[in-house]
Amino acid sequence: MSRKEYQGLLQVAKEQVPKGVYAVEKGSYAELCNDKCSSKTQLKALIRSYKLNGFKVHVNGE
Repeated sequence: MSRKEYQGLLQVAKEQVPKGVYAVEKGSYAELCNDKCSSKTQLKALIRSYKLNGFKVHVNGE
């Protein structure tokens, strides 16, 4: 998959997750997620856990 196709998928995923993590990246690895959060505290904890594992986090609602 090219980088341009991946950016298009990120846009679609971003629209589907109003408050939460929709993708993570690490090096050449990328994964689409659907981690919805009910509170800002829960969202921050989820982001922190991904970042501790070295991931770049794509998030909505921060």
